[in-house]
Order: sequence, then structure tokens, then C-alpha cells
Amino acid sequence: MTAVALPTPQSRIPNPGSTVRIIGIDPGSQRTGVGIIDVDGTGKSNHVFHTALNLLGHDHFAQRLKQIFDELGAIVAEYAPQEAAIERVFVARNPDSALKLGQARGAAICAVVHHGLGVTEYAAREVKQAVVGTGAGDKTQVQHMVGILLNLKERLQADAADALAIALAHAHTRASVQRLGVEFGQGRRTTWRRRR
Repeated sequence: MTAVALPTPQSRIPNPGSTVRIIGIDPGSQRTGVGIIDVDGTGKSNHVFHTALNLLGHDHFAQRLKQIFDELGAIVAEYAPQEAAIERVFVARNPDSALKLGQARGAAICAVVHHGLGVTEYAAREVKQAVVGTGAGDKTQVQHMVGILLNLKERLQADAADALAIALAHAHTRASVQRLGVEFGQGRRTTWRRRR
């Protein structure tokens, strides 16, 4: 779905030069990565939080979706990000896997929108290009570069690293767009935003 980004609620519009908090989400039906960064007025990114929601404790898939909605909603409520980004669905070879991924992604989007945030989508290649410098980078390269960019010493879990990479890609994109003098959100692929 292509849509024009809706205006950010006034309470969430940061002052120019102030810090913006971004949540990145890497949806999955077994694990969903979550990463939060702060980006200051100079474009410097700082790590705030990351985790991978382990969904394998539920036999029923509906319970996994509820877990994504509940736990991601709790993270948003605790850390109060101002902007959200999620990986765009790719076409998988296995239709069942693609369906489950889409449902997990929907649960994540609903959790974020429920808390008043809009969501911007990024293709996997866009994320890799922003973080690694090539759209063909692999997971190991993404993990390594996220660690360097955010000055993290410990080895990152793959899903959490992907989520932080999505947040970083969003930060890089918004900085580039703002340097051009364009209001961020124009022309970006976005999903639903809750009406206030």
C-alpha cells in the first residue's frame, strides 16, 4: 500500500536540532527484533535499547501475534519513541511463511499505531545500503556495522541487529531529506496511523 505520510501529532514534533527517538522493527513469526536509537541534531545516533522477542514459547500462532502486540506496545510505552520504521515485506518462496511473516508484521504495526505513531517502511536492500554501503550485504556485515555505528562492544543477536539497522536507515533517510529542505515523510512508503 502506498500512502502519503500523515502529519506528526503536534505533541511529537521535535524542535529543530533536538534529539529524535526512533524505533526500528524487524518482524518475524519466530523472533521479532526491536531496536531503539536517539538521533541528535548533528545526525549522531546513540543506542537506547534492543531486544529480540522470542515467540517460540507458543504452540498457537495467534498467541505469538498477541505477544508481539503486547510486548512491543509495552516497549513503546516505556521508551516513548517519536518515529517508527519497519522492514517491508518481501515475497518469500514459501507461501505459508510469507503469510505468517505478514501477520507478524501486521501485529507489530498495530502495536505501534495503537500508541499514536506512524510507521515508515524500508526494503531490506535499502537498510543494507544505509548501514553496510551495499544492498547485497549479509547479516554478519549488518551486525558488525551496527555495532560500529552505535559503539556497541557485545555481539548483537541477528534480529535485534536488523531492527537497529532499520532504525539507522530511517535516521539516515530523514537526515538526507531534511538537508534537501523537504518535509520528511513526503513520498515515503508508510502504513497506517491511528486517528486522534
